[in-house]
Amino acid sequence: MARTKRSELFTADEIAVVHVMNRVVRRCFLIGVDPASGRNFDHRKRWIEDELEKSAANFGIDLIAFSLLSNHMHLILRSRPDVVATWNDLEVSRRWLMLCPIRKDAHGKAAEPSEAELNAIRLNPDKVSEIRSRLSNISWWMRLMCQRIAQRANREDGMEGHFWQSRFRGVRLIDEQAILAAAAYVDLNPIRAELAETIEASDFTSVQRRIRSLPQEGRPAVAENPPLEHTAVEPEPSGPADAVDSPELPFSKASKSSPTPTATPVHACLRTSAPNRYLAPVQIDEQGDAIGALPSHGKDRCSDKGFASMSAVDYLELLDWTARKIAPGKRGMTPTDAPPVLERIGMKPTAWCQLVKHFGVLFRLVAGRPHHVDAFRSRLRSGPFYLPNKTRELLAG
Repeated sequence: MARTKRSELFTADEIAVVHVMNRVVRRCFLIGVDPASGRNFDHRKRWIEDELEKSAANFGIDLIAFSLLSNHMHLILRSRPDVVATWNDLEVSRRWLMLCPIRKDAHGKAAEPSEAELNAIRLNPDKVSEIRSRLSNISWWMRLMCQRIAQRANREDGMEGHFWQSRFRGVRLIDEQAILAAAAYVDLNPIRAELAETIEASDFTSVQRRIRSLPQEGRPAVAENPPLEHTAVEPEPSGPADAVDSPELPFSKASKSSPTPTATPVHACLRTSAPNRYLAPVQIDEQGDAIGALPSHGKDRCSDKGFASMSAVDYLELLDWTARKIAPGKRGMTPTDAPPVLERIGMKPTAWCQLVKHFGVLFRLVAGRPHHVDAFRSRLRSGPFYLPNKTRELLAG
């Protein structure tokens, strides 16, 4: 069966949110602990995190969520051609040369481009136009990142050939429910795989970075019992930075029962060294946010636009509640009351948990409410995209 062209799902000249997954060859554990040989390749996850940070700082693409496991990775990316359009030709040239440097410094990092290097691009209108398009192209993000990780890993192993199994898989997310469910699916990957017991203990994930960016007093309490040590194979996906977004009550178990909540000081929420500084903010305020592209005021990410109609605190609480529901063997009392945010976005608790737990098999190419998927059309064909009956039944009503 022919593979669907990516241009049917998303293109560089439109704002698109995409769930991306890529796997190493032969389902080996080349970016984690290999149970067969006992070798630990976790340091390669740090390579990927470094590439994610560099890409987020220079591409016109928002990094919404990520999780890195031992044999595959998940990302949620949002292309932002509207932000790229606000950059002049000099900025476009500079960003490209930071991604694909001509020279490197003593530490192997991209050296600040010279005027001659910048002029070689910005004085060539055709080249500037091509690079401007690349900077909001998710395929180019994945191409550069995966190529560099593969070359580095092959050098380390003294090997040649493919490191990644095939081209990455991309699922277009077309409504808020799909984006939120996909983000939760990605952030809770280690818990579903029984590699972590809590979201704060989920290493190499965006949710752990968001938690670590909260003020110390607002962080979730760490479980008294240490995470279980597992050697089980991670489940196979099936199927074909900021600081707290608003000065709200910090996320913690104690804060839920506190009779007089205390607001998080604004200055504590604006630390430029926050571990999640290159991630897209959680909250999108349709009434309070400025209209337009909203380019980032900092240098670590593309824009300051959020992705959900809830605060970072509410998002973390939703993840914590969901983790307890989809991992019933997890220590601790399972909460009975669903977070009010589910009602606000029109999701039943049972449907939400099933959506997060099985997102990878419920959607193939396009994810969203059935009526949204049925109405979605690609630029290359007029027919609707297929949505499994079990997905329709789950999201009915």
